[in-house]
Amino acid sequence: MDRKQIINDPDYGNKAEAFEAFDDIPTNPNLSRTIGDVINARYGRRDVLRGVLGVTATTALFGTSAMIAPKQAAAASASRYNFDELTWGNDETHHIAEGYNADVLLRWGDPITADAPEFDVMNQTVDAQLKQFGYNNDYVGFTSLNEDGTRGLLCVNHEYTNEEVMFPGLGRQDRDGFKGMTKDIVDIEMAAHGGTVVEIAQGADGKWSLVKDSAYNRRITPYNTEMVLDGPAAGHDRMKTNDDPTGLSVIGTINNCAGGMTPWGTYLMAEENFHGYFWTDVRDSDDKADVSAHSDAASKKRYGVPGGWYAWGKYYDRWNIDKEPNMPNKYGWVVEVDPRNPDAKPIKHTALGRFRHEGAETTVSKDGHLVVYSGDDNRFDYQYKYVSGGTIKDETAVFGSSLFSDGTLYVARFDEDGTVEWMPLVYGQGPLTAENGFNSQADVLIDTRLAADLLGATPMDRPEDAQPGPNGTAYLMLTNNTRRKPDQVNAANPRPESSFGHIIEIKEDNQDHASTKGTWSILVKCGDPAIAEVGAQWNPETSENGWFGSPDNAAMDADGRLWISTDQGSGWGKTGKSDGLYSLETEGDLRGHSKLFFRCPVGGELCGPYFHDSGETLFLAVQHPGTDGTKDFKGFERNSTFEDPATRWPDFDAAMPPRPSVVVVTKRGGGKIAI
Repeated sequence: MDRKQIINDPDYGNKAEAFEAFDDIPTNPNLSRTIGDVINARYGRRDVLRGVLGVTATTALFGTSAMIAPKQAAAASASRYNFDELTWGNDETHHIAEGYNADVLLRWGDPITADAPEFDVMNQTVDAQLKQFGYNNDYVGFTSLNEDGTRGLLCVNHEYTNEEVMFPGLGRQDRDGFKGMTKDIVDIEMAAHGGTVVEIAQGADGKWSLVKDSAYNRRITPYNTEMVLDGPAAGHDRMKTNDDPTGLSVIGTINNCAGGMTPWGTYLMAEENFHGYFWTDVRDSDDKADVSAHSDAASKKRYGVPGGWYAWGKYYDRWNIDKEPNMPNKYGWVVEVDPRNPDAKPIKHTALGRFRHEGAETTVSKDGHLVVYSGDDNRFDYQYKYVSGGTIKDETAVFGSSLFSDGTLYVARFDEDGTVEWMPLVYGQGPLTAENGFNSQADVLIDTRLAADLLGATPMDRPEDAQPGPNGTAYLMLTNNTRRKPDQVNAANPRPESSFGHIIEIKEDNQDHASTKGTWSILVKCGDPAIAEVGAQWNPETSENGWFGSPDNAAMDADGRLWISTDQGSGWGKTGKSDGLYSLETEGDLRGHSKLFFRCPVGGELCGPYFHDSGETLFLAVQHPGTDGTKDFKGFERNSTFEDPATRWPDFDAAMPPRPSVVVVTKRGGGKIAI
């Protein structure tokens, strides 16, 4: 199916669903050896497809408890997560495990500055939105302002907008050529994107609240936030535009999905589906965008530019590639923000590569090198990590550090013998030469995908968040890949037409995150283990409530335990479960055991999650409530609109549509979560 067919397909009820479906179509031509092929070769094609593993492979995945009867396994090891599991389901509100509070802290439109107006959903303006909490909150980070951590700065990404539930009378716009869009609405959309930094404080009762008059509070948007570029691609000819002939600056950041916090307390915003914001009036005979006349046509095609999912290019030259052909090269990076200095311009770090960054999770190697893991969230794209050249010292671990501009970007190859090799993306090494179109390190980083293709990286099943763990471990979220054919399965992507995804555990050599080699195994294969055809693999102690599909974001808590949030999109009808947050055992007899802790209202996706250093507060983000897959919501069974949404969470006010919100989880009576 092409873009036009997907837009008009009645199975996709909103622009976001159609956008995701269109991104199911891979742009990677290098599919000769995918992660499915590797997994198949490692574990055996017949057993993988049947969802059956031999004794050796089973114990490698789940430990010895997988070979023991359930009662014996339970006796062998107690769960490290102490909470009563939540019952799965899907309804209009959120739910949390017994004994915990889940309080709404910030909602789309909430005033965040002392001079901000109250939210008036019927009379929105760009000036108001620039002082109010943005839309579709995704990544959440926190950095303390005092020693006991009761005051701090909350950093939140705003990924995209859903116009059909944001604006009265507008409806879905991508099907009719954006006829209802105006410049005023486009400006509000831009102001609702980007990020938010706010000060929050914890009261004596343990509740967190916004410090509305804080000088730290601000919005970061693609509408008006000036940013600078650094690293090898900064100032390159391919970064120069009419409004910036130096190639050193840019206005704003877009489609900020997940992210990260640095060891020195700055905030990383990862730019994911940037291609969707660019526009062209040049179409071929099939009404498809035609970039054949562009000097970098191969690059634009590999990145899916222009996507045409927003009408911004009708009103602004910088979003129209007919007028600014180099502008897409200024997006698809990782942005560093100093939350403590509102006057500091955010920095796009080009040394970390240009692709659809799901996140940018950081850790420190044994020798003090900064390491950043990041997945390229597209079917059949790659897993990356960056290792700084220098080490973290007092004089270098600061905002704008050279640690982000002088280092090496690597891409992963997963081999059948269970090893992983991190291959350097360095100009002049291997095929990354002028003969293959790379004339500098800037070219390698601007066209990271094309460079990784040449190195033979392993195409993955939508690599999303990558969470570094203790002792050189890292956990990769592979959300799903319904486009993978039976002859494309392999050891690290084991199932064709995978609707449910899986999680890979990497153990870096010498327990060092800076290593260029390591080993890998599958932690879980997601989906319903009761349906043999799904081929799911969980610890046998996992209950009906505990299994999940489409792992997306991940977090480590203060005790080194792994938590997983899910993003099923419109496909949640395949499981019947709302998206939610799950604990997941990574070691011992219960390795691969999962429990449900929190679930979203219908149509919502769970993002974040982020644990306070104390382990007593958990920040969660619920984005696009009431939108995804609402045609499968029993009793509603239609697509949501502003006037007729599937839920009005969290306000449940007849005059208010659903509002993406940040939720704060604490234990009743105090104490660490799940301890």
